[in-house]
Amino acid sequence: MTYLVVHDVVVVGGGAAGLSGALALGRFRRDVVVVDGGAPRNAPADHVHNFLTNEGAPPATLYATGRAEVARYGVTLLDGTVTAAHPIDPAHLTDPAHPATAAHPHDDTASPHDTAMPHDDTAQPADPARPGDQAGPARFAVTLAEGRTLHTRRLLVTTGLVDELPDVPGLADRWGRDVLHCPYCHGWEVRDQAVGVLATGPMAAHQALLFRQLTDDVVVFTHTAGPLPADEAEKLAARGVTVVDGEVAQLEVTADRLTGVRLRSGVVVPRAALVVAPRFEARAAFLTGLGLTTEDFVVGGHAFGDRVTADATGATGVPGVWVAGNVTDPQATVIAAAAAGLKAAAALNADLIAEDTERAVAARRATAGRTGDGAGRQVSGDRGTDGGPGTDGGQVDGGHGTGDDAAVDEETARHWDELYQGRERRWSGRPNPHLVDVVGALPPGTALDLGCGEGGDAVWLARQGWRVTAVDVSTTALARSAAAVTAAGVAALVDFQRHDLARTFPAGVFDLVSAQFLQSPLDFPRAEVLRAAVRAVAPGGRLLVVEHGAVPPWGNAEHHHVRFPTPQETLADLDLDPDGWHVERLDAPQRQATGPNGEHGTLIDHLVLVRRR
Repeated sequence: MTYLVVHDVVVVGGGAAGLSGALALGRFRRDVVVVDGGAPRNAPADHVHNFLTNEGAPPATLYATGRAEVARYGVTLLDGTVTAAHPIDPAHLTDPAHPATAAHPHDDTASPHDTAMPHDDTAQPADPARPGDQAGPARFAVTLAEGRTLHTRRLLVTTGLVDELPDVPGLADRWGRDVLHCPYCHGWEVRDQAVGVLATGPMAAHQALLFRQLTDDVVVFTHTAGPLPADEAEKLAARGVTVVDGEVAQLEVTADRLTGVRLRSGVVVPRAALVVAPRFEARAAFLTGLGLTTEDFVVGGHAFGDRVTADATGATGVPGVWVAGNVTDPQATVIAAAAAGLKAAAALNADLIAEDTERAVAARRATAGRTGDGAGRQVSGDRGTDGGPGTDGGQVDGGHGTGDDAAVDEETARHWDELYQGRERRWSGRPNPHLVDVVGALPPGTALDLGCGEGGDAVWLARQGWRVTAVDVSTTALARSAAAVTAAGVAALVDFQRHDLARTFPAGVFDLVSAQFLQSPLDFPRAEVLRAAVRAVAPGGRLLVVEHGAVPPWGNAEHHHVRFPTPQETLADLDLDPDGWHVERLDAPQRQATGPNGEHGTLIDHLVLVRRR
């Protein structure tokens, strides 16, 4: 079974604008995917210029460095081509029959924000089948050429443009080397050389005067543009620029270097470089499904191509879609495109924050209406805890959950509190993948989340319609969980309780009891807690136990001697009545994961799933 992933932002185009925007968004802890076709506009050029601190860098080097930098902040990079983008109705995101999602409900990207387990440095892996930790609904479906569909809350388009070159034999082969267009990008490299300007439109005289600053040997070939206006001809003459009439037939190349321009008449004018004015065609055909079309790019009353129009921040006429770089500003240089990407990302992020805040306010008001006081919720717990790590020194008040603070062991609470307080965010915020795999097909009911941590599982369960009791010992973890469910708009479905599971256990029975990585480096009565979990399962309900099966490849060497209980041993610890229980799964699934420092490896988990008859 597959599950929908909704990203915060999909960036289409991995050039300077796209990577710059992705970097800013990644640093804001956004779930970002960059899709790039690997064909940057400036690929034929040898170097990038006027990019402060990167002057003269080869384009490929600049982009490789940029990709490495954004990857450090958890941005997912996909090689591919986007062929279509469409708006989707958030109400249908969980309906597999809806055409917006049925075509490809599985998105196998995942954010590598995942961080280490507290006691073995195990990274929570990026899993292809688990939904994202989005706080808001998807607005757009983005289709790739291979057939995959990505779902996203916002779209940043940085696809750039295609230069349509004059149809002169031999010209395209020299593009980016000795056939040029931008004096700021390439002028210094042809200083004091014989430069030609091919007139195909009204920019020829302007280009010639710019290059005249760099060399005193400039020739304008009128080609198909016809005679120059008298005032322009006068300016060129005053600056010593020669004008040659007649159509250009081809370029002359010797030893892989431009040596001349041949006219239809047969005359060859020696030149070392040729300047052209290509037509700019925005790479934006895939946006038509969003109702976005291109408009003429007009300078001085003349159209030089097309572009996607936007405001000063890059926001288009379609809410949620931003553009940056050459797709909207054909004249932007590499550094200008990078700056535009940052500016658009900042505006886009502010828009997401506004939406997240609006949802949080609505959830808070709904909670206030239900409880009568609008107070926060009491919280506790996390993955691999004694019922949950962390405390911030104060209990999260409010809510209708119970729990017994007096029965909490101070040393246990301090251990998990310190672990959580050591990082602003300990976990990825995503649900545990085996929970998604097992529970995704079940009808919602009541669920008990033992060691809820920062709320990734609780949020996901509530989004599926489950009424969740989330338990942890750490008030810091519980506070973060409460914030997560509030931001997700599901606070009304989650009740937080603080328990030290070694001493107290939540009351009641549940359709699902989930114990995900309930392992601890402290003295913890694991078997007794699991048997208490058995007693908390309602008739027809299920207990899901997922534990580490081995230390990850990047784990601390001192932990590699640790022996983890097998699934069979865990099943024995449950001490089940065989007449009253059915074992549905007993296995050791493997998964690919990324460690806290970018290491890749295979993790082994131990899984036990039992159902009360």
